[in-house]
Amino acid sequence: MTKRAPHRTAAFAAVLFGTAAGCAGAQDSASEPPRGGSAPPATAPHGAPGLRGFTLVATGDVLPHDSVIRQAKLDAAGDGYDFRPMLAGVKPVVSGADLAICHMETVYGENGDYTGYPAFKSPPQIAWALADAGYDSCSTASNHALDDGAAGVRRTLDALDEAGVQHAGSARTAAEAERPAWLTAGGAWVAQLAYTFGTNDYPMPEGQPWAVNLIDERKIVEDARAARRAGADVVVVSLHWGTEWETDPDGQQLSLGRVLTASRTDGRPDIDLILGTHAHVPQAYEKVNGTWVVYGMGDQIAGTMINYSGAPDPRGNQSSIGRFTFAPPRTHGERWRVSRAEFIPQWMDTEAGRVVNLPAALSGGEGPEEYKQAQSAIREAVLGRGGAEDGLTKGR
Repeated sequence: MTKRAPHRTAAFAAVLFGTAAGCAGAQDSASEPPRGGSAPPATAPHGAPGLRGFTLVATGDVLPHDSVIRQAKLDAAGDGYDFRPMLAGVKPVVSGADLAICHMETVYGENGDYTGYPAFKSPPQIAWALADAGYDSCSTASNHALDDGAAGVRRTLDALDEAGVQHAGSARTAAEAERPAWLTAGGAWVAQLAYTFGTNDYPMPEGQPWAVNLIDERKIVEDARAARRAGADVVVVSLHWGTEWETDPDGQQLSLGRVLTASRTDGRPDIDLILGTHAHVPQAYEKVNGTWVVYGMGDQIAGTMINYSGAPDPRGNQSSIGRFTFAPPRTHGERWRVSRAEFIPQWMDTEAGRVVNLPAALSGGEGPEEYKQAQSAIREAVLGRGGAEDGLTKGR
């Protein structure tokens, strides 16, 4: 990490206005909370009558620096932390999708012990704001996933569970680590898997080698195939990868993207969508072997970002929302296919402390010049590997 200069109202209020979130004790597999609902039936109804298409949106890194935490405290009038206003500008897009996936890059602290860079411990009230915005699941595998060891992982997943947001990529038990997040939309079962390139040299907690999923080509394919055997119609893989501050995807991203999208079982792709995070800047969307790969969505929430040259870099507050429309298979054995692929430029306005839907904010061609510049830069990055030729368009 680089330096930086409708439905749950009563429960939300209890968490929001308390300065600390309760944490359950360590859990074993017998007492583990449910994740993602039940697994799908062994005989999922591929191509059955009545199936309909669905939309899936995905967004980039939620990275609460000290300034972001202060803004949330200010928005709660000094009594707790309220991140809902920060996300209000993109809530219509997120909540309007059938499924919405975020990336929770940091872990949660407790009892007011909240910190930004370099070792993040974020207020758990973020989980409730994500739920309020409409997110169904978050990837939690990142290079900051072990910033506070096993306790940080547990607090984070406990809070997401309490808020009703599923998660994939880190785990409290070995059994939990073996399961994807299970989601449903349009009659399809969707399995989300998540992995990171590393954990900033923090070792896995003692006796918990499964605490955070690390990128391993063979394991990702095995996990995707296992999810398919368990009944997944759509397999989504979230990858925390790439090189910070590089707009172009690096060699590992390109190589791994090719390998994963080429993997097939009985002629059917094992993975249906790849969602990338980590680079802090928007990166391209590309169709590889017939499957969309988002190399990097950028930072959705972050403070003012300082690049490796020591200068404030506006790219660190630019990102995209990916929106993919899946159509059901036309015949038995076919995949759910992406019939429409869109990107929506968004910008973290650090002065206002708000995430901005840029096309909506610039409707009619009017708006701040920095918004126009951000939208142009995001568009250039996202389309940098020929996505437009494969039908990628800008949404709003």
